[in-house]
Amino acid sequence: MQNRLIKKTGDEVSPLGFGAMRLPLKNGKIDRQKAKQQIYYAIDNGVNFIDTAYLYGDSEKFLGEILQGEYKEKVKICTKLPSIHVRKYEDMENFLDEQLERLQRDCIDYYLIHSVDLKTVNRLLKRGLIDFLNKAKREGKIKHVGFSYHGVKEEFDILIDGYDWDVVMVQYNYFDENVQASVEGIEYAASKGMGVFVMEPLKGGILAGKMPKEAEEIFKKADPNKTTAQWALQWVLNNRNVSCVLSGMNSMEQIDDNLAIANATTPMSMTFEELETVELVKRVMKNSLRINCSTCGYCMPCPQGVNIPECIKTYNEKYLFDHKGFINQSFLDYYQLVGGIMGSAANAGLCNGCGKCLRKCPQKLDIISELEKVKKEFELPGLKYILPIAKNIGIPAYKYIVKFLNR
Repeated sequence: MQNRLIKKTGDEVSPLGFGAMRLPLKNGKIDRQKAKQQIYYAIDNGVNFIDTAYLYGDSEKFLGEILQGEYKEKVKICTKLPSIHVRKYEDMENFLDEQLERLQRDCIDYYLIHSVDLKTVNRLLKRGLIDFLNKAKREGKIKHVGFSYHGVKEEFDILIDGYDWDVVMVQYNYFDENVQASVEGIEYAASKGMGVFVMEPLKGGILAGKMPKEAEEIFKKADPNKTTAQWALQWVLNNRNVSCVLSGMNSMEQIDDNLAIANATTPMSMTFEELETVELVKRVMKNSLRINCSTCGYCMPCPQGVNIPECIKTYNEKYLFDHKGFINQSFLDYYQLVGGIMGSAANAGLCNGCGKCLRKCPQKLDIISELEKVKKEFELPGLKYILPIAKNIGIPAYKYIVKFLNR
């Protein structure tokens, strides 16, 4: 891969970074053996930047365990201060010290303020954010500082100019080209010499894998050998102001896919025909996607137990893939994944409108209203009475019949 220079830090980072938010899981925890194999493979093939956060489960501790010896020297580590949990100045120092211990490092290469908008930064400023950052840099606990942005584009430049930041992390993909920081914001940050890290290049997987039939046909006609994920990643890497694209890879196939396109794409290398192809697919997706959710999971956990990302994802898939009929694949998926058939109920109907998810959503979605749409789409009258019957009588009966027929 052709590394990209961050002017303010002097570091040359790989255009593809490894995002540790979606590491492979086993029994609800990081599958350490599989994740270790994948991360080592990515590093051995040129990836030199890994992004994690205090809020990404056990990922900091896991990375601290595996990134030792030669691998410790081969990568830059980026992690984030959990701004949502900061109540006083001492919290910031305590979080940083805990993260250094988790990561088994004396110094963190890139330290970002996590998930901020102007309101969040103003709250942190009152608690001594600038003094904390300056002190941490002075003591050698962090090298470079920045923030991950989750606000509106009108406030982005204000934050960029508010401190001598080294880098910024923004959401950017061909579907959400002008949300949050926007193209203009990315260009402004780069003009100041800042590194620009991109999160959600595949919009939580929506721009990878299966897509609406019309969109897939457009891509296949343009290049039958290129995957939908490769198209999305190429589009982001084509932007000369992007330093590094962070992908939450959790399979070897995904890593190979992303490495292939990162090796092949240099800034401003896409042809007019390729850019036009992406624009046509974008129009198809805009017409099909009902809720602009990236399934990032920042809204979780829900106090009522609603699996918000899964509810919205299933609802979106019904329209993306044109599932028709009353009993369709999305309907079945809903009852299996969140409806309580295969486990604990986590359906949209459990929402009581408490609103705790609203302030945490990077997309600023009205999640309560969106869950009401999901409920109306999928949930039958008398659901709380139907589920116990289906779970305790219907499923066992079905399994017995299958077993009997296979004798």
